Amino acid sequence: MTKQTMTYESALEELQQVVEDLRNEMISIDQITTKVARAKELIELCKNKLRKVESELE
Repeated sequence: MTKQTMTYESALEELQQVVEDLRNEMISIDQITTKVARAKELIELCKNKLRKVESELE
């Protein structure tokens, strides 16, 4: 799913899964780097969607 088509809910759900994965002690260093990068993308996407809604409501 691309950034443009991903909903807030699906981004949040994926972010929650990433957090759960990071809590797993069996994850490798290489996976941590990838997961953290994806989490940053998802957080930014969620922030942008929230800002857009906020500006539309003002």
